[in-house]
Amino acid sequence: MGSMCAASVRCYAVALKAGTLLVDLCETRLPLRHSHHRYRVDGPNGIQTLTVPLVGSTNNMMTPLRDVLISEHGDWRRLHWGALYSAYGRSPYFDYVADDLSRIINGSQRYLHEFNAQLHQLIVDFMDLPLSTRYLEDSGKQALEDGTIDLRGRIGMKKPDTLPIANVPYYQMWQETQGFRPDLSILDLMMNAGREGIFTLMEMAKLIE
Repeated sequence: MGSMCAASVRCYAVALKAGTLLVDLCETRLPLRHSHHRYRVDGPNGIQTLTVPLVGSTNNMMTPLRDVLISEHGDWRRLHWGALYSAYGRSPYFDYVADDLSRIINGSQRYLHEFNAQLHQLIVDFMDLPLSTRYLEDSGKQALEDGTIDLRGRIGMKKPDTLPIANVPYYQMWQETQGFRPDLSILDLMMNAGREGIFTLMEMAKLIE
């Protein structure tokens, strides 16, 4: 599916159904989607999209993912951590992951794929997801020849997903005042449901056609 920044619950449901997530480090044309450096969280003031700023010259159609650089412009790390604390500081599982999550958010990663990979590994480890991840150093086309399904054009794009998958409601801290919010970052499910979040993903995976 390509590298995504704290990808959506829907993306993780698809990955769980597949069992293996392939990340093509040679992928280009990243500006066609936002999910490689943006993620959505829900807080007391509603949904907020958090963006990892990129070095402009490395965020163009021809630059492969492995070369996309993070910009430290705008003190974004502090702002992201503040937004996450505001959204989930009182959620059931925040304290269990806060230290590790803070180390990643406030880290010193130079490349976007490193930041994304560290977030992804924290999520997989904490939620105990039976999901293996492979990072393709060469063109991903070779790996796709064995029947692997490429979903990069169907999920996680700027336009709505075209993959038939139903949302399964789960407990959200703010749903009493705002209602259930689908299609948030997997961080939302992790903070609110912890390891039991896997059952939500499994239910969604069953509904994928």
